[in-house]
Amino acid sequence: MDTAAGKTKKGAAGRRGGGPKKKAVSRSVKAGLQFPVGRIGRFLKKGRYAQRVGSGAPVYMAAVLEYLAAEVLELAGNAARDNKKTRIVPRHVLLAIRNDEELGKLLAGVTIAAGGVLPNINPVLLPKKTAEKAVKEVTKSPTKKSPKKA
Repeated sequence: MDTAAGKTKKGAAGRRGGGPKKKAVSRSVKAGLQFPVGRIGRFLKKGRYAQRVGSGAPVYMAAVLEYLAAEVLELAGNAARDNKKTRIVPRHVLLAIRNDEELGKLLAGVTIAAGGVLPNINPVLLPKKTAEKAVKEVTKSPTKKSPKKA
């Protein structure tokens, strides 16, 4: 490997051939995801959830987390638009989650800070329609008075 000038040529550091170095492509890009596959894989390993973590596990988990985040954000955006707002606040996230059956079941035991509660009035507490009509009819009907004595 000595050249004419007497210097040694450096190798490709384990790569085959000495061509130009290819740009690194992240696993998130390979999977077509926005969530970080490498970081989730690192957290799975450091968290000691299992002795070994397969190569597909962080990809699958990143995809699931990205789907859930997109779903919540879409519903919260719809709730914000319904309230004529352009910014999503915790109240909109809560309304989105509680009004969706599946997300409500998934996050049933979760408290969202500054989210409030769903507007709900027990039907027993509402005034009854028939009672209102009866009261109006009584007040509208003229009362019969006895004729005046002359």
